[in-house]
Amino acid sequence: MDEARARKVLAAAGLGAGAQLLALGENAVFGVGDLVVKVGRDAELLARAERELAVAGWLAASEVPAVRAAEPAARLVEGHPLTLWHRLPAAVRPAGAGDLAELLRAVHALPAPPFALPPRELLGGVERWLRLAGEAVDPRDAAYLRARRDAFAAEAAALVPHLPPGPIHGDALPRNVHVGPDGPVLVDLETFALDLREHDLVVMALSRDRYGLEPAAYDAFCAAYGWDVREWEGCAVLRGARETASCAWVAQHAPSNPGAAAEFRRRVASLREHAPEVRWHPF
Repeated sequence: MDEARARKVLAAAGLGAGAQLLALGENAVFGVGDLVVKVGRDAELLARAERELAVAGWLAASEVPAVRAAEPAARLVEGHPLTLWHRLPAAVRPAGAGDLAELLRAVHALPAPPFALPPRELLGGVERWLRLAGEAVDPRDAAYLRARRDAFAAEAAALVPHLPPGPIHGDALPRNVHVGPDGPVLVDLETFALDLREHDLVVMALSRDRYGLEPAAYDAFCAAYGWDVREWEGCAVLRGARETASCAWVAQHAPSNPGAAAEFRRRVASLREHAPEVRWHPF
């Protein structure tokens, strides 16, 4: 889904006037007055959009700072799920690793919600993302990622956690924290799951190794959370699974974005060459 298609969906929902594109990824995210509108890529994501709204309500009841929904139900507009959110006030500063750690501690202290959360199917989107990539990626690279996905899925299923499993954010990065005048809040709740808490911690370890997160920032994250996931023997397995998913995620943008195609090739090459020191570029 490109911006033009997303704007057509907005217009069909009566929300197109003055819409400002804020992000374009798995969803197209627009600012419309005091609202934020998220338009999902396809109808397959409707259930996830509805679950994200349920998570927002549960976090509000649990007094965990997080983005709040402006409508209780998702809309399906021209085959695309659409959700409305209250727009947050302007950020007072960038979110830091410590902000994220404190919010994760609050989430990880919660019991399971009164509705079903799925397991963190980290590798579950690989097939869809590669299908969306189509002929824009080398079929040999796609086959390599599918084989890697299958291998890591089997290994992850056998992991013995260090922390008690429970609710997790699922994409725990500082970019998913917004620091407004009232403090840090969690955003992008669509990947919430019920699974190993280590999933949330491996994200930052990978950010340190692949995306250039400063070691001091990573140390601050571990200090604020109270544990370094790299001490866990299962860390390499979850890291490898996330790297696989991250490659496939970029692939879906390759048909319309040459930069994404180049980044996909870069990432796959570094995996093939067993080169963990190769830095990946955020996309």
